[in-house]
Amino acid sequence: MISLWNRLFINHPLSVHESYLEHMGQALYFSFHLGLGCLVCLCHALIPGAFEKTGSRLVEKLHDRMVKNRQRHQPKEAESKKFSSLGIQNTSE
Repeated sequence: MISLWNRLFINHPLSVHESYLEHMGQALYFSFHLGLGCLVCLCHALIPGAFEKTGSRLVEKLHDRMVKNRQRHQPKEAESKKFSSLGIQNTSE
C-alpha cells in the first residue's frame, strides 16, 4: 500500500525536485492556462481574425516556464545523491 502511495503521490514530484504541493501548484497553473488556450484556439478557429497570435504566445510562455522551471530545480550534486539513495531517478536528464 505504501508503494502505491509513493508511486502515485511522492515519486514523480521528487523526480522533478518539487514537493507535492509545489508540483500541484505547477500542474494547476498549466491546467488553467491550457484550458484558456483551448478556448482561445476555439474562438480563433471560428473567427480567424480573433486571437491571431494569442494561442502561439501562450504555448511559447508555457514551454518557457516548464523548461526554465526544470533548469531552476536542477539539484546540486549532494541533493542528486540523496534522491538516488531513495531509488528515484532524475527523469529530466
